Amino acid sequence: MDSITHLALGAALGEATLGKKIGARALVWGAFANTVPDLDVLANFFTSPITALAFHRGFMHSIVFGILAAAGLGCAVEWLYRSGLYRRRRYKWAVMVSVLALYSLLMVGIRFIFGEVVGTWGWLTAALVGGLGLAWFIWSKYVSQALTDVSASRKEWILFFFITVFSHPVLDCFNVYGTQLFQPFNDHRVSFDNISVADPAFSIWLLLGIFIASLLPKLSRARRIVNWTGIGISMAYMCFTFYHKAVFNQLFTDSLRKQNIEHQRFMSGPAILTNSLWLGVAEGDTAFYHGYYTFYDEERRVKTFNIIPKHHELLAGYENDRTLKILKWFSKGYYNVIVRKDGRLQYNDLRYGSFREGFRDEDDYVFKFILEEKDGKLDAEQSREGRKIDGEEFGKYWDRVKGK
Repeated sequence: MDSITHLALGAALGEATLGKKIGARALVWGAFANTVPDLDVLANFFTSPITALAFHRGFMHSIVFGILAAAGLGCAVEWLYRSGLYRRRRYKWAVMVSVLALYSLLMVGIRFIFGEVVGTWGWLTAALVGGLGLAWFIWSKYVSQALTDVSASRKEWILFFFITVFSHPVLDCFNVYGTQLFQPFNDHRVSFDNISVADPAFSIWLLLGIFIASLLPKLSRARRIVNWTGIGISMAYMCFTFYHKAVFNQLFTDSLRKQNIEHQRFMSGPAILTNSLWLGVAEGDTAFYHGYYTFYDEERRVKTFNIIPKHHELLAGYENDRTLKILKWFSKGYYNVIVRKDGRLQYNDLRYGSFREGFRDEDDYVFKFILEEKDGKLDAEQSREGRKIDGEEFGKYWDRVKGK
């Protein structure tokens, strides 16, 4: 899931676990702990793109890591409060700088994804205002304050961190990317494919719950009720997405049958930011059949299937190549290969669909890799070429979600 959702989930679960004992610290430590597994993205700076692809949502998203991280963080944080280090001004300044640095990285990520929608000045203004507000809040509520004692035991901290760290990979299991929960013993990626990697309808209730709870006294019964209400509504929505998936799966297979399309298997998943627009990919002998449906469509069927030739023969001779094995494993075999205009090969993961509802050219594919041979081996570089996410395209996308 996206970073904001993980921050919100960690804060909510932290509050539910130790909020009554340690107050707002539970929100902060919970949010921090739930982002720890995603530090595996730092591998992008030290390894090849294909190795980083395999490493992300790997060991640092596993059951084993959840246990080790809980023990390590639990012992370290219990010592931090027992030693009194947390009261020192230098420590508090270091915390403030670290939080602002993480905020800056988050804003850069938002700019990278949605920059064309909000524009440079809109993004910069929002980032500065938000950063100044965050800095003032940390200063007034944390750095300048005399901090109270913390009474949680080491055992309580370890349990706290196991819940807040391990809930991250559990949540990641629900979207298409998948999570290697059983590393280092097995690289199987658990993925239920029922919710988008970013879905505001799931996140908003967690955010509202922790925001209102943070305004109430730590021993207030209302604080616990509000926080648990936010968690409960989000979990109910998660269950509802499974109903949507079941309905779409039946509709998708019925549409295939009515159009006399024979297939061996299929997968389905929601489009970004919503659970109303769904896509399905069915595998035939020589092609994949890709179709979209929104629950706002007037007719309960997939009207058009895009026929996408596999062209797997273009990779003949590379069957034992490490890069190709990783790409096949990652895409679960739902891929095709095309020859780009520049003559290079392009590997397309079809589970993520297209920028439009067709696959007319090389830039239409959302998740793609450009392949080149180097020293007798394949080298893969992820391509982000495609249509820009500007206001006009964003509007067209939401029109499609609404069945227009």
